Amino acid sequence: MLSQLLSLSLVSLSAMFFVVDPLSAVPFFLAMTRNHDPGKRRETALRASVTAGVVLAVFALTGELIFRVLGISLGAFKVAGGVVLLLLALDMIRTQPSRTRITEGEVEEGADKDDIAIVPLAMPLLAGPGSIATAIVLMARTRGAPVWHKGAVLGAIVATCAASYLILAGAARTERMLGRTGLAILERAAGLLLVAIAIQFMMDGLSEGLPRLLQG
Repeated sequence: MLSQLLSLSLVSLSAMFFVVDPLSAVPFFLAMTRNHDPGKRRETALRASVTAGVVLAVFALTGELIFRVLGISLGAFKVAGGVVLLLLALDMIRTQPSRTRITEGEVEEGADKDDIAIVPLAMPLLAGPGSIATAIVLMARTRGAPVWHKGAVLGAIVATCAASYLILAGAARTERMLGRTGLAILERAAGLLLVAIAIQFMMDGLSEGLPRLLQG
């Protein structure tokens, strides 16, 4: 029982952190806050991280209910979520900005806004389609399990958003320490792991959906 909980916690934390990927958000954050003082940057990072955490937690807790209302099977969503994650992961491996997360137009628009914490920083940069899909799929894996397994997924969301705040609040220092090359290496490594997570999501979805199709 304890080993299952630890395994779920580790998988959830790694999956959430790599798909939210606050390190790749550093250049965007610096570009959009280039006219802000350090205090304003920290406040923006805090509001964005908290908002992203709330959005991810709400979708994680209500995702299955939404699917039931819309008549979408969980297996179909796992495949769809896996495809979105795969697109993100391939962009990360190529170290190029992913249009699935944020576009150049959104970055330019954000640089001209007085408040970027909610849009586009929290959504869609941190809590975008890939991270929302990941939160829902991870929570779906706890169906029928003890309630503290759901707590492990929510804990992973909280830990990821706390790490996002620390990284973004010290974005200038992070970029100085790691450099563009260091950030690119970390992004490629995270992308490789995210490919494996995406494939696993698709395999889980197909294993749930194919038997029903064959029986039908």
